Amino acid sequence: MIIEQIYTECLSQASYYIESNGEAAIIDPLREIDSYIEKAKKNNVKIKYIFETHFHADFVSGHLSLSKSTGAPIIFGPTSKTSFKSIIAKDGEVFKIGSLKIKTLHTPGHTMESTTYLLINSKGKDHAIFTGDTLFLGDVGRPDLSQKSSKIKNEDLAAILYESITNKIIPLSDDIIVYPAHGAGSACGKNLSEKTFGTLGEQKRTNYALRPNIKKREFIKEVLEGLDSAPKYFNQNVKLNKEGYQDINDIIEKRKKALTPTEFEIKLKKFSAIILDVRSKDEFSKAHIPGSIFIGLNGSFAPWVGTILQDIKTAILIVSPNGREKETIERLARVGFDNSLGYLKGGINSWISSGRIVEEIKTINVLDFEKIYKKNDLLIYDVRKKDEFYTESLSNAINLPLNNIQTNINEFSKKDEFYIHCKTGYRSVIASSYLRLKGFEKIVNIKSGFEGIKKTNIKINSLISV
Repeated sequence: MIIEQIYTECLSQASYYIESNGEAAIIDPLREIDSYIEKAKKNNVKIKYIFETHFHADFVSGHLSLSKSTGAPIIFGPTSKTSFKSIIAKDGEVFKIGSLKIKTLHTPGHTMESTTYLLINSKGKDHAIFTGDTLFLGDVGRPDLSQKSSKIKNEDLAAILYESITNKIIPLSDDIIVYPAHGAGSACGKNLSEKTFGTLGEQKRTNYALRPNIKKREFIKEVLEGLDSAPKYFNQNVKLNKEGYQDINDIIEKRKKALTPTEFEIKLKKFSAIILDVRSKDEFSKAHIPGSIFIGLNGSFAPWVGTILQDIKTAILIVSPNGREKETIERLARVGFDNSLGYLKGGINSWISSGRIVEEIKTINVLDFEKIYKKNDLLIYDVRKKDEFYTESLSNAINLPLNNIQTNINEFSKKDEFYIHCKTGYRSVIASSYLRLKGFEKIVNIKSGFEGIKKTNIKINSLISV
């Protein structure tokens, strides 16, 4: 028996490769399917089944492309409805993989079709559960992401999730291994652990949602409390996962177009495109095309693309480091952003060499910030998440989280100069670029962010997390 977790840091997402006696199953595959096919080919095994725990909202899954390439059927849990051929498993239905069995446990709540897959080993013992977004380490799936009828409220889904956890998960043995679909950093929960697998017994002892004797009303309140608003692209990804999408290799072949600065400008105007600059935050800050949005590849790229751009049909022109153009298009496609118009040939240097204008983000290092902080009444915006802000912050900073920047945009000052920071500088440069696009001019980004500020003598407020 082989169980391999294939973890993608950018998405905080885990897919799984399971193998036994010449047969394999894939659970929650990414849109890039080559690694699964190559692994099966290397081990000389046949991919027999493709399991989906639910219709994913935060990424486009690879179930359709993988099924087309291997002939393996796609399995969803009870109540699922797809626009393509699939097996809709019954609660309790068993599928065989070599000497292993995978049992369907319908665990609705995160979504109505959410399903946990129980792996039973060759000796007939329950070995592991693949919980999707039903159960994470340290948390459970948020019940507000489901595409649902207006008659079903978030409170109703939370109550259903409580029943699923209580009746399907908790009765299982403590030594069972929990393999979730996500780890820390995912927007599909609010308190996910940095760990990506562990025992069910550990979760019963440490996970707030699985604590002994928790009442349904307590569960509902705690699960729904403090949730950030869901990114708008989530529903669009659910639709793709239910109805179908183009193969990612076709997207790359069609969209990987090198554009001269002149061609780049023509497409920018013709399609009202967004310029997406994926270089490092320092490179972007020093010089970028006016109107560009920064979201660097060396960070949580795909989720921030979805959060900031919102509409997966957005026409995108790419400015990337040399040699990372294909990677950029591929990672955009992970979250359904398939409408790349091409990339700037030669990168930012070709733009500068052509005599075209570039802009910079005004930046201050933490030592210089410390000097003026003591002498002046500064306007400071902290774009970290609420829980980060309430744990530690500057006494006079205003918290306007990046994930809600579209909603909060009128809270930023257009009249006065302001300073902006996040934890390390990545999110604050995203925010600065977005605000510049929307007409805010008097922005100063604090390089190194809050981590850098903490190394100075500036007083930090430590508060109780709320």
